[in-house]
Amino acid sequence: MNYRKLGKTGIKVSEISLGTWQVGGKWGSGFNDALAERIINEAIDAGVNFLDTADVYEAGASEAAVGRVVKSRSEEVFVATKCGRQINPHVNEGYTVDLLRKYVEDSLKNTGLDCLDLIQLHCPPTEVYYRPEIFELFDRLKDEGKIKNLGVSVEKVEEGLKAIEYSNVNTVQIIYNMFRQRPSGLFFEQAKKKDIGVIVRVPLASGLLTGKFSQDSTFDEEDHRNFNREGAAFDKGETFSGVPFDVGLKAVNELKKVFPDSENLAPIALRWILDFPEVSCIIPGASKVEHLKSNLEAVKLPPLTEDEREAVNQIYNKHIKKHVHQLW
Repeated sequence: MNYRKLGKTGIKVSEISLGTWQVGGKWGSGFNDALAERIINEAIDAGVNFLDTADVYEAGASEAAVGRVVKSRSEEVFVATKCGRQINPHVNEGYTVDLLRKYVEDSLKNTGLDCLDLIQLHCPPTEVYYRPEIFELFDRLKDEGKIKNLGVSVEKVEEGLKAIEYSNVNTVQIIYNMFRQRPSGLFFEQAKKKDIGVIVRVPLASGLLTGKFSQDSTFDEEDHRNFNREGAAFDKGETFSGVPFDVGLKAVNELKKVFPDSENLAPIALRWILDFPEVSCIIPGASKVEHLKSNLEAVKLPPLTEDEREAVNQIYNKHIKKHVHQLW
């Protein structure tokens, strides 16, 4: 495993880390504690030292599993969680200092940890980024020893740029992959300038970039890849990175021609992200140990060649850019 500095936190985190949205089983399957603990333990065994969870992942079951495993290990493992998505309806007016404080304190109880290494606002409405009192709360929580660092998880580049105007924001979690390339422009430039840790989520475009889907692929009724393609439940950019499924399949078929010797495109897609030095870590999810092992293969790969990167960019420009680039 290789490690990179997580911006001005000073923490060194594993390039491939672990997102725990579906770590207890595939989307819509319920939560299997034993499976979750096995995947998390296997990840730590492989050198993963950064775990990303949230209070809304399976109603706190993910947070609790992360806490149990971390407390059982001797290694130093950093825990990041998120708050705010419990607010319903999820609107600016629902965000209050008192409520967010309660969520942070609830996460501490749920994980069983004395202090959270990183707390992140969980994709709040854009208006929240213009409310200094929300961000000031986390300075008080840090002074109280309840958190060490503040970050944000964003939907849009513009939200990330606004968030890092606050001096206490140390990290930004953002969607970035072969099918969502806009962050590598102005956002990466400013993140580097301000020493912001960049945490990449949805790196495989909800599985599209594994190359394992086809027109015949089906998804469970409770799987967001079934019900959220048009944003019925949350921002549609979280599902297949906002790319129409059939368009994504066409682009993936062209990617397979660029990498003809790779049956599984996932490690290559992750390696593509790691070739950007502005990225601190990637947090792919895993509902099976096999998924985790596939993701970890990325650290063994050499950087993509200049020709391969150019081919990826041409596919993006031809098929994907018009559908997603200016939306997020």
